[in-house]
Amino acid sequence: MYRTLLPGILAMAAIVVASNILVQFLFGQWLTWGAFTYPLAFLVTDVMNRVYGPAQARKVVLAGFVVGIACSFVGTQIQGEFGPLVTLRIALGSGLAFLTAQLLDVAVFDRLREGRWWRAPLTSTLIGSSVDTVLFFTIAFSSWLAVLEPGNDVAWANEALPLLGVGPVAPLWMSLALADWGVKLALALVALVPFRLIVGRLMARVA
Repeated sequence: MYRTLLPGILAMAAIVVASNILVQFLFGQWLTWGAFTYPLAFLVTDVMNRVYGPAQARKVVLAGFVVGIACSFVGTQIQGEFGPLVTLRIALGSGLAFLTAQLLDVAVFDRLREGRWWRAPLTSTLIGSSVDTVLFFTIAFSSWLAVLEPGNDVAWANEALPLLGVGPVAPLWMSLALADWGVKLALALVALVPFRLIVGRLMARVA
């Protein structure tokens, strides 16, 4: 079974590492390039869940979580212009958001696996992505949780600005979260195509 999971583990690890690197590079005003790679983690989880079941999908998630912890540790050792590339709050937010959202994705998918082929991956990814976004941005940047890391100045993320430049005034981190969430929702729909193709090929091999 380990050999069958290895491609999923490697894919998840590659996505986590790539996202941790690409999150340092801006894409427009509200996003980073990491926003376009990280949602693929849900695709990997859902494919493994469909083909091998929830228990094996959780193993892939845990492997990704371990890789994420390693990436966060490395990031804390690298000094950027404003301090460590990864702060304690970012590390906590990233780890908790990933583990909670991915395990929730596995559970929701399993509950819906007997429905139409697209229902389980789409619903589980939408729910998991939403939880992931809320947890990460709230833990990492909101002024409400400053007690988690008093020495980390997140005033920049709490600057009051129009939401996405056009909406009501809100902290900057909410615009960042909303833009990130929008990308995740869009990719949840796009990912149905590779999900269908990859699952079809893997199921044929298993059979």
